[in-house]
Amino acid sequence: MTVKVRRQRPRRRVFWALVAVLLADLLALSDTLAVMSVDLGSESMKVAIVKPGVPMEIVLNKESRRKTPVIVTLKENERFFGDSAASMAIKNPKATLRYFQHLLGKQADNPHVALYQARFPEHELTFDPQRQTVHFQISPWSQQLSWAPHWCVFLIVWSRWDPFLLSSVEQPIKDAVITVPVFFNQAERRAVLQAARMAGLKVLQLINDNTATALSYGVFRRKDINTTAQNIMFYDMGSGSTVCTIVTYQMVKTKEAGMQPQLQIRGVGFDRTLGGLEMELRLREHLAGLFNEQRKGQRAKDVRENPRAMAKLLREANRLKTILSANADHMAQIEGLMDDVDFKAKVTRVEFEELCADLFERVPGPVQQALQSAEMSLDEIEQVILVGGATRVPKVQEVLLKAVGKEELGKNINADEAAAMGAVYQAAALSKAFKVKPFVVRDAVVYPILVEFTREVEEEPGVHNLKHNKRVLFSRMGPYPQRKVITFNRYSHDFNFHINYGDLGFLGPEDLRVFGSQNLTTVKLKGVGDSFKKYPDYESKGIKAHFNLDESGVLSLDRVESVFETLVEDSPEEESTLTKLGNTISSLFGGGTTPDAKENGTDTVQEEEESPAEGSKDEPGEQVELKEEAEAPVEDGSQPLPPEPKGDAAPEGEKATEKENGDQSEAQKPSEKAEAGPEGVAPAPEGEKKQKPARKQRMVEEIGVELVVLDLPDLPEDKLAQSVQKLQDLTLRDLEKQEREKAANSLEAFIFETQDKLYQPEYQEVSTEEQREEISGKLSAASTWWNGSSPSSPRMLKEKLAELRKLCQGLFFRVEERKKWPERLSALDNLLNHSSMFLKGARLIPEMDQIFTEVEMTTLEKVINETWAWKNATLAEQAKLPATEKPVLLSKDIEAKMMALDREVQYLLNKAKFTKPRPRPKDKNGTRAEPPLNATASDQGEKVILPAGQTEDAEPISEPEKVETGSEPGDTEPLELGGPGAEPEQKEQSTGQKQPLKNDEL
Repeated sequence: MTVKVRRQRPRRRVFWALVAVLLADLLALSDTLAVMSVDLGSESMKVAIVKPGVPMEIVLNKESRRKTPVIVTLKENERFFGDSAASMAIKNPKATLRYFQHLLGKQADNPHVALYQARFPEHELTFDPQRQTVHFQISPWSQQLSWAPHWCVFLIVWSRWDPFLLSSVEQPIKDAVITVPVFFNQAERRAVLQAARMAGLKVLQLINDNTATALSYGVFRRKDINTTAQNIMFYDMGSGSTVCTIVTYQMVKTKEAGMQPQLQIRGVGFDRTLGGLEMELRLREHLAGLFNEQRKGQRAKDVRENPRAMAKLLREANRLKTILSANADHMAQIEGLMDDVDFKAKVTRVEFEELCADLFERVPGPVQQALQSAEMSLDEIEQVILVGGATRVPKVQEVLLKAVGKEELGKNINADEAAAMGAVYQAAALSKAFKVKPFVVRDAVVYPILVEFTREVEEEPGVHNLKHNKRVLFSRMGPYPQRKVITFNRYSHDFNFHINYGDLGFLGPEDLRVFGSQNLTTVKLKGVGDSFKKYPDYESKGIKAHFNLDESGVLSLDRVESVFETLVEDSPEEESTLTKLGNTISSLFGGGTTPDAKENGTDTVQEEEESPAEGSKDEPGEQVELKEEAEAPVEDGSQPLPPEPKGDAAPEGEKATEKENGDQSEAQKPSEKAEAGPEGVAPAPEGEKKQKPARKQRMVEEIGVELVVLDLPDLPEDKLAQSVQKLQDLTLRDLEKQEREKAANSLEAFIFETQDKLYQPEYQEVSTEEQREEISGKLSAASTWWNGSSPSSPRMLKEKLAELRKLCQGLFFRVEERKKWPERLSALDNLLNHSSMFLKGARLIPEMDQIFTEVEMTTLEKVINETWAWKNATLAEQAKLPATEKPVLLSKDIEAKMMALDREVQYLLNKAKFTKPRPRPKDKNGTRAEPPLNATASDQGEKVILPAGQTEDAEPISEPEKVETGSEPGDTEPLELGGPGAEPEQKEQSTGQKQPLKNDEL
């Protein structure tokens, strides 16, 4: 028995440990039961949420609009966001920032910086001396308070997430999926992630906006997807850019969920500057020219030199573009455009199309790029769907329809909110708090990434040359997320390699300049030589670098390892029973797989040889092994990509090693760094178990890594901390300002309301002239202090408000009490009357049926009398007091008396409700004194007619014998009582016989 108890204790411990883990997970999930998506566009942003009870919806902003302008106004002590900032753009255009996403990750020499300054010359741009990134210099702020574009992104994200969502969603949200343009490179994506982290968001994923749109389209048309591939083209022309995407929808078989729909990005084309903003700028320039012509000869200034006037013209151009999409012409009107001069001019759609003629010629460009990258023709495209606000321009649709050669363009998707809805679906899928129907997403790499390294090669005896090698790490239009391992086989000392972008020939010369640096990172390895010295007797399996291109499209180097192997012979006695048991348990828990294969939930490693890139022919001794790890969370059911052909043959020594290793994959190698185990060996017969073959022992040594970022250096930790602190200080200042405004509004409202009340009759009735003058004087002094002094702190305003309320407390109390008297006294009178009637009725109950005791009725009578006496005495005393004095008749006292009286009455009512009636007494013969209420006519004194010749004193007929003996419990023999053939009712008291039952006594 003791042994059983000992065996159960560990199970109990395991059970309670599992319960504790489950509770911890539930508590963690309770804080993240809502997720959101942020569709951060050039001109506006949309926020969608998913929470319990709310599947997917767009969140309204403070102005109850579904989208918020991406505008920030920065003044000396104030910040405005969204619609508030848009209204400030006319008054203070220099402090109002818009379209700042175009400057994310851009350095001083980028053409987009010059383009932005040409579009918005009112902004003063400065540059960081170390990183050469752009900063906005806003006057009259000092140089230390300049603003970087990613800080502006932080501000606009924070403004839509923190103060408003917390009140509308009723719970904090930190998990989010943010959309970014598909053409964002590594530097731009890192800038968005940095801004989101500064805003306090946990970014589940940066999803490309075209992918989010395609996901939204597929989710709502899941039933239309089958095993036949459907190619859909999405043409998205927004405010700042244009993207064309070719997506293939198809049902595929997944390991986890069987047949599920999948979308695969097949081709992408884009134009970074083609969008609605450029059309509006053309219209603004046209309107500025018309205004200057109207004032020609008046020696007036050029309207282009006035920032406020140009801001008004840009707003009018935006309105014109929208109206001309539905009308042939429209009248542009601006009141007081400049120098109090009104502007009015007629603009036609034909003029607008002539102004943007070169822009419309660029509409087919992204379509051709997408077809080339997908290696498809227009005949394979089933439908072209329009996305984005600028596609509503009729000329854009006309040119696009001609370019794609279709009968019509698809408009069966919400052009403004599709990306936000697709992103929030992805957020719910990534969150642990929700379970959604699987939808496999295979995004594509737009910019290829390769690894470059240089090594010394001995071409001839004694002649050493440097050889430059390239290996494509992530190819263009290849799927991601995915992990890859590249192995350097011929290094025994510290070396460097470079991570750069691959062939960007699909970009034009201007796009290449906008793209920025094509060099990503230089990786410096330290400790390679030391690892070889540490394991001199082991065979080197190369230096393995593990790369990860995550769901956000951001590349990272996870780790670099030096791997060694050797053959170890085991004696038959070495492996004991405990060792066998340990190996069995280790294999059950996945001990037979490698860390490379199982880290972060990946599947087994697929090994492939990468061919040399772009004419780089390696020598036989320069082969680099490239391995790819499949990402499990993607739920990719399609077949893995076939291995690329080998470019060069391996050297003889490497060939021998491959033959010895048997070309085993990473999944077949031992998992632990120092653990050894037999590989690929069939189980030996019983007689040969003692002869064990040699097994491989694998050792892994971590290599030190130093990264040198080349495209856009990361912000140093100290400067990042300073930036976060500065933004937090501004946030606290904003919150203090909101609190001060709230306190000031409360004080101002109290002063005005009280001054008005002093002249109302009900307040004059309960106050003297001296009291009203005192209160009025205090209110006037407080108003003068609040309006004339410098901005006071919220604490001072609250103290002043508390002082005034205390002064007026007596006056307000007397008025409120007089308002409550009629209702309270009427309710008290009704209660007293009903209680008296109840008491009188209770005393009239006969003694035989009385359920109340004399003490209970006496107690109720005492409470009624005391309440009557208190009421009459208090009313008499109150009548003697003047109205300006504190009343003795208080509403709270009336309520207390009513509660006491009602409590006594309710006690008696409940007693009467639950008390059972007493049984009725019987007469001398044992019958009821009164017939029961439900007795029938035959039971109530029914007269029995006796047969002829029989008297009432005759002996009754005896019952059958079976009735006398009785029946067993459960017998169901019916007794017909009171019906035909039934025995008449007999008096059995005198004879001692059993009396038949009546109908009402059953």
